[in-house]
Amino acid sequence: MRPTSFMKLEFLYKINEFNEHAVRLSDFNSQQANLFRDALTDVVINQQKSLDVHTLEFVESVNCLLTLRISSEDIGIEEVEGKHFYCDLTLEGYNNMHKLLTPFCIKESKGYQWLYDIDTPIDLLFSAGGY
Repeated sequence: MRPTSFMKLEFLYKINEFNEHAVRLSDFNSQQANLFRDALTDVVINQQKSLDVHTLEFVESVNCLLTLRISSEDIGIEEVEGKHFYCDLTLEGYNNMHKLLTPFCIKESKGYQWLYDIDTPIDLLFSAGGY
């Protein structure tokens, strides 16, 4: 059964005065946060395979594609092919992301969380509210 509402995946251009950008997962409820965390755990952490976030049935891709991949170092997000972004983190980086997602899975929230802390021009934002 298809969900009636979708977590949104989008690229935000120049979000601040430093010309930084973000890939944002937003406008979701705790059930969708749980589904995302479960997919991260199963595919990336346990199977150590790439996860195409944009193909998850509860995600609506607004203007970009996102693939999470295991890497030997924490690189963060890079735009490789047009609006297809690749997030390369170590297994430890994804385990930390799992911990950062947990509060959104426990109860409904309107808050947000940056999913890694790497000096890169493209950040990954998890924002329960629509904006």
